[in-house]
Amino acid sequence: MSRKAARTGPGAMVLVAMEQYFPEAERIVTDGLALPILPFGYRAEVRLIGPITNWVIKKSEQKVPGLWGGIMARKAYIDDKVSHDADGQIEAVVNLGAGFDTRAYRLPALARVPVWEVDLPSNIDAKRSRLEKLFEPVLAHVTLVPIDFDHEDLATVLSSHGYTSDIKTFSIWEGVTQYLTEDGIRATFQLLARAPAGSRLVFTYTPKDFIDGEVFYGQEYLYKQMLLKDKIWFFGIDPEHVDDFLDEYGWRVLEHLGYDELSERYVKPTGRNLQSMAIERIVYAEKL
Repeated sequence: MSRKAARTGPGAMVLVAMEQYFPEAERIVTDGLALPILPFGYRAEVRLIGPITNWVIKKSEQKVPGLWGGIMARKAYIDDKVSHDADGQIEAVVNLGAGFDTRAYRLPALARVPVWEVDLPSNIDAKRSRLEKLFEPVLAHVTLVPIDFDHEDLATVLSSHGYTSDIKTFSIWEGVTQYLTEDGIRATFQLLARAPAGSRLVFTYTPKDFIDGEVFYGQEYLYKQMLLKDKIWFFGIDPEHVDDFLDEYGWRVLEHLGYDELSERYVKPTGRNLQSMAIERIVYAEKL
């Protein structure tokens, strides 16, 4: 993953922090740590533009339709799944490409299981700095793991930080897979293939036809930005081949959803009218 990709780490949490400016009944995600976890510059940005969040959403929807609702809905979905499975189903959580995600610190169910948060060294260093200021001492059940997914072996790095692949694990891969090469993706799935039966996995992915420039789904701006200008998106999957891809590594799909379905579950109940995002899908799977 490139330095440009690393700079996207705080981006989703900036939006979550701004989401907190809505009344609680209208929030898709409630996260009191979203603002405090961010580095100083991002906190200042949120405080400056947070009061005009509705205007920001309107502008973002014009440029990247469905971005806001998609990020919030996928976070709410993963919160639900990991909270449910942490209640006796799994023994550990590994958050791959965790960025500034706060689940390990705000979800009560995760206080009872060890969590490994894995990301690029620059993001891990920045997050550790914030955690040291927010929690004294830093929460013992969370281990921060720096790695370059494309050039280091995930199993080796995790093992060096105390993780063993023989424990039933819930793995989270949120908003990350498109930034990796196919070699990086398959190296990670080699580790996931060794997970014990009953382990769980949630990951998001971008359809291959978008990555290949065949179908734009109304996201021409994002294609030009991420694939032509910044050149930081590489990997996509054909939605029809997701089951076969996971089967190759001993996983079975439990749910495979588009963001229209996520929006129905998590956005509609708030009464807000937000578009859904067609260039990302989410998969919830079980290790056989």
